[in-house]
Amino acid sequence: MEHLFEILNPNFLLRNSFYVGLVIGFVCPQVGIFFVLRRMILMGIALPQVSNAGITFAFLMHTLGWHFFPHVESEKAMALTGSIFFTLFAIFLLAILERKGKGFTENRIGFTYAIAGAVSVLFVSWNPHGHSELISLLKGEIVAIPDAYLWATFAIYGIIFIFLTGFHRNFMLISFDNDMAVVMGKKVIVWDILLFLIIGIVISFGVMAVGPMVIFGFLLLPSITARMITRGIFPFCIVSSIIGVFAAFTGFYISYCFDLPIGPIDVALLGAIFFIAYIIKKCIPGK
Repeated sequence: MEHLFEILNPNFLLRNSFYVGLVIGFVCPQVGIFFVLRRMILMGIALPQVSNAGITFAFLMHTLGWHFFPHVESEKAMALTGSIFFTLFAIFLLAILERKGKGFTENRIGFTYAIAGAVSVLFVSWNPHGHSELISLLKGEIVAIPDAYLWATFAIYGIIFIFLTGFHRNFMLISFDNDMAVVMGKKVIVWDILLFLIIGIVISFGVMAVGPMVIFGFLLLPSITARMITRGIFPFCIVSSIIGVFAAFTGFYISYCFDLPIGPIDVALLGAIFFIAYIIKKCIPGK
């Protein structure tokens, strides 16, 4: 209980990491529900890895003296730009291929994941500096998050949540029944582009903060679990975020008490919640 009071103290040393984790735990599942509805689960695995490749590429370019923004000293700006560019390029390329082919095929997404993972390791290996920071990002060690990044997370994820809430019906319609959306006169391509932009920003900014493994976990596992135990869209959305926030809070508490890396604890906890929900659903009649 003493550790809990320390974490809830406004002057807690790691409060920024704690708050960022809660925001990600709340907002990412709201994006993840569209991966579930569109049956794009594998994309939720591949895109964080692509985003990470963009980050490692940007760090490598910064180390070699080639800057996206010559008058900006912070390498974080470069890393975020690389993350967003790689993620949006991948998501729109896959979307174009989807329209020309037969959907988000496993082959394309598996290829994207494999290549992104490989180049991430290569970019890290070629980078003579910043090796430990990049490895920490890959491992999901959420520790030092500056105030500026905390407020940027609040602002960006807050705006994303407002967009998701305000246009919820349209996003749901194009995700759940694309043909019906066309019949109703919705501009499906426009809404698809807006949704893909939101997904790209959420993943890019989140990977910068907590790493690809954590973003993958919060994007998919709460939504998959909620889909399994709820009926109806509204409960699905609410329960997804409840699971995400609970895992973020509890994972941070466990990590702080036992001095363990936060990211793996969060993902393992989300996996445990899914497993428990699955057992309950299978063992209790009517569930």
